Amino acid sequence: MSLQTFYDSGLFHWVLLPLLIFVSRCCDVTLGTLRNIFLSKNLKTLVPVIGFFEVMIWIVAVNAVFKHLDNFMCYLAWGLGYATGIIIGIKIDQRLGLGLQMLRLVTNKINNEFIHALRTNDLGATIVDAHGTVGPVKMIYIIIKRSDHALVSQLISKYHPDSFYTIEDVKEANKGVFPQPGANNTLFYLRKLFPLSGK
Repeated sequence: MSLQTFYDSGLFHWVLLPLLIFVSRCCDVTLGTLRNIFLSKNLKTLVPVIGFFEVMIWIVAVNAVFKHLDNFMCYLAWGLGYATGIIIGIKIDQRLGLGLQMLRLVTNKINNEFIHALRTNDLGATIVDAHGTVGPVKMIYIIIKRSDHALVSQLISKYHPDSFYTIEDVKEANKGVFPQPGANNTLFYLRKLFPLSGK
């Protein structure tokens, strides 16, 4: 079978070409989602690199669709690839846990074991006297990495289960007390993205 005959076959037209468009759209939309996330986290160095590969893949996908405008499977693959790429990008962002968050906890009485647990895990806390609806309260401010969100939530559930707290993203912070991932941050994040089995 010649190459041109293969391109004209139903297998290529209805299966392989839509699959190529689907994979291309998954890749470029995933990169686009990560590019926006990295930009919001002030990781500007990675943004142009991701943008370059994103637009190159996008051109391949668009070119394939424009050459086969009569194939409805290409349109379906385009839409499914777009939606899937967004989901994959969000999942990758959640696994990496990039960026900082500020946690405000309001409680009537501070559990000293909670503060000790924070310090044991290299997490700093600022305690402020405040006045709530029913009287004096304590406000605990904690700036954490998103990757430490689960740990802090567990500590709150254990030591302050009835307390009120809010969490919001922080674009940038100067200094502070944070657990250190190690000398090679890139390797640290790659291990989070692709964890080894059994470890």
